[in-house]
Amino acid sequence: QVQLVESGGGLVQAGGSLRLSCAASGRTFSSCSMGWFRQAPGKEREFVAVINWSGGRTSYADSVKGRFTVSRDNAKNTVYLQMNSLKPEDTAVYYCALDYKGNHYYSASLYDYWGQGIQVTVSS
Repeated sequence: QVQLVESGGGLVQAGGSLRLSCAASGRTFSSCSMGWFRQAPGKEREFVAVINWSGGRTSYADSVKGRFTVSRDNAKNTVYLQMNSLKPEDTAVYYCALDYKGNHYYSASLYDYWGQGIQVTVSS
C-alpha cells in the first residue's frame, strides 16, 4: 500500500512563495511519475504539474508555467512543488498523486494513488 503525505501549505500574501512537499512510502518511488493537482471550492480537480521518474521531464499547466517548479529527490522519496509569485486564484487544496507505471499523465483519473491534500490560501 502506498501512502502519500503532503506538507508545506498555508496562508501567504499575493506575490509570496510556498514549497509543498509530498513524501511517499510503501513502493519503489524512483520508478514512478508524480503529479500535482489542485481543487478550488466548487471547481473540478485540475492538473498543475507532472514529473517523470528521473526528474528529467516536467510539464505544467499554462496557469502556473513560469511560476511553479516541480522537482523530486528519489533518495528521500519526496516530490516538491515550489510555488512563486502566488496569486489569489492559486487558492485551492493541493494534491500529489503517483502513477506507478511511470507515464506522463495530465488526467487525474489515470493516477493510482493520492495524498490527502493540503490547503494553500493566497490573500490579496
